[in-house]
Amino acid sequence: MPIFTVKPGQKVKLQEIDPNDTGKIKNKKEAKDLLAEKIDRMAELQNVLYAQDKHALLIVLQAIDAGGKDGTIRSIMSGVNPQGVHVTSFKKPTEEELAHDFLWRIHQEVPERGMIGIFNRSHYEDVLVVRVHNIVPPGVWKQRYKHINNFEQLLADSNVTLLKFYLHISKDEQKERFQARLDQPHKRWKFNPGDLAERALWDDYMTAFEAAFEKCSTKVAPWHIVPANKKWYRNLLIAEKIIETLEGLKLEYPAPAEGLDDIVIE
Repeated sequence: MPIFTVKPGQKVKLQEIDPNDTGKIKNKKEAKDLLAEKIDRMAELQNVLYAQDKHALLIVLQAIDAGGKDGTIRSIMSGVNPQGVHVTSFKKPTEEELAHDFLWRIHQEVPERGMIGIFNRSHYEDVLVVRVHNIVPPGVWKQRYKHINNFEQLLADSNVTLLKFYLHISKDEQKERFQARLDQPHKRWKFNPGDLAERALWDDYMTAFEAAFEKCSTKVAPWHIVPANKKWYRNLLIAEKIIETLEGLKLEYPAPAEGLDDIVIE
């Protein structure tokens, strides 16, 4: 099964989507060989995107803890020009951010035209964590679905193309990744005991994600659910989708200045 794209208003049950799926890809080596080709193509497209300076691409990555957001960014963006990419990791809001509307800090990080922006977590935390932990009343976070859709429509109207990926892993896979962080000294810094408290809320988070997909998968900004237990398949699928999206923008290099053929550099 490839990426599962949620249709507007579609109800999704994550337990019915296999996070172990690898489609027609036979093994990790095959996926890595294909990914290398995709990264080269992505670099070409990014160069034109930057030169044309008419469009921006915003990639939103959401997942449960240990879902692979950091690894996805490292793998997929390994071949692009870092000057054309900006990554924002959204942590717990600061006091200044909490003094504004929930989208204030998000809007400031939207990529400018010509750039690729990546959100490691995003505005969706305000209908995920906020909901699961009852940080604000239901009457507040339920209104946020509408605000998110309007915000994303504004971005689309401003030539910002959104790609929203949910990295779908199983609870067993999360356990293995947490254990690997404990067992490997160079990964221990990534283990946060608080992650276990969040793991205990797995079902609540799945319900919150499913609601976000149903409420906020729109024509201009659909949600893409990526089978992500196999990191190599996850990376390949996302790279393919990014390329497909950039190619759909009909990118072109700007016309050169007139008279360049007559220039002699001495």
